[in-house]
Amino acid sequence: MKKPFITLEKAKEIQKQFPTPYHIYDRDGIEKNIIRLKDAFAWNKGFKEYFAVKATPNPAILKIMKENGCGVDCSSYTELIMADKLGFKGDEIMFSSNETAAKEYVLARKLNAIINLDDITHIEFLEKHAGIPSKISLRFNPGGEFKIGTKIMGNPADAKYGLTRPQMFDAVEKLMKKGVKEFGIHAFLASNTAGNDYYPELARLLFVLIKEISQKTGAKFVFVNLSGGIGIPYKPEEKPAAIYKIGDGVRKAYQEELGDRYGEVSIFTELGRFMLAPYGGLVTEVIHFKHIYKNYAGVDACAANLMRPAIYGAYHHITVLGKENEKLSNTYDVVGSLCENSDKFAVDRDLPKLEYGDILFIHDAGAHGHAMGYNYNGKLRSAEILLNKDGTFELIRRAETASDYFATLDIYPEFSD
Repeated sequence: MKKPFITLEKAKEIQKQFPTPYHIYDRDGIEKNIIRLKDAFAWNKGFKEYFAVKATPNPAILKIMKENGCGVDCSSYTELIMADKLGFKGDEIMFSSNETAAKEYVLARKLNAIINLDDITHIEFLEKHAGIPSKISLRFNPGGEFKIGTKIMGNPADAKYGLTRPQMFDAVEKLMKKGVKEFGIHAFLASNTAGNDYYPELARLLFVLIKEISQKTGAKFVFVNLSGGIGIPYKPEEKPAAIYKIGDGVRKAYQEELGDRYGEVSIFTELGRFMLAPYGGLVTEVIHFKHIYKNYAGVDACAANLMRPAIYGAYHHITVLGKENEKLSNTYDVVGSLCENSDKFAVDRDLPKLEYGDILFIHDAGAHGHAMGYNYNGKLRSAEILLNKDGTFELIRRAETASDYFATLDIYPEFSD
């Protein structure tokens, strides 16, 4: 069974200062996971993890990443601003965006971030608005279906991202003429993959491509960015990714395809879910029961706090704090208060008998949880809390208030103060 990283006693201690619902993150778990990742790729001298800011855009989380030698992967203007304010500079920032506005490229160039171009037409767009840097990355989309063995992992042909194979060659030649000296290549072909073969297979695909482009154009590739895609076990019976086996698989592909024939090519990753999801949870209190055609347990959180179950039907395990060892005797739909029938954290979930005031820990909400929050029905986004190694905790984002919700309506006299 999944084990929460807080106890009922700790949750009650926190609740005295910060009411539910709230998101909480485990600093110790995060840092140990960073160590494992870096160790798994230690064979590559230039390895660097660029944490996907979109997954958990909180300064406290990004500071942990920086303290542990990680960079950041930004996808928007505001994420670039956040990275800059937190002291990330130059090659510590990867800017991977699509349908990119001119002001975003201008800021990325000002920060000397590594720009990852999503389309061949963006070459002229970037040159016009911000200039062409001496080092740049290109995002590759191979089209078709991406398979490992007979299993379809994703369908790149339906994805809006990246350059086609012929465009990759053309883009490199154009950029070399415009003064680019060093290149990187990037691809994201599958999400939340199970098993350990995705990164090695993707790496081999990209290693082969840079060999072919280098042989034809003479371009120098200095890094391969494997992006994200390593999955986590959302269900208790699922196995976690074996990161050391994954790292070794990429190493073998590197040795077989590149060796030392193309110089030292660094391996980059842009993980979000793998880095944070298991080390964050949504804590919420049972406040209502309803018994009609099904048994419902109503909680004070809703899809505005964690929307993955509502929009994807995603499974998130739920632990009733203090009742970890009790029999799963009752079946509930665990629901929030939105005026949407999809606002359900669990459907037909077997749990211990619930009572008013029970505190639920919704697992694996550390990535794409709070970050995807919204204000439908006038709901306010919750606080974020960091649990430190010594058991102390700190507020790292306050909960929204009604004043925050009405802040953009200050154009009206009724809401101006």
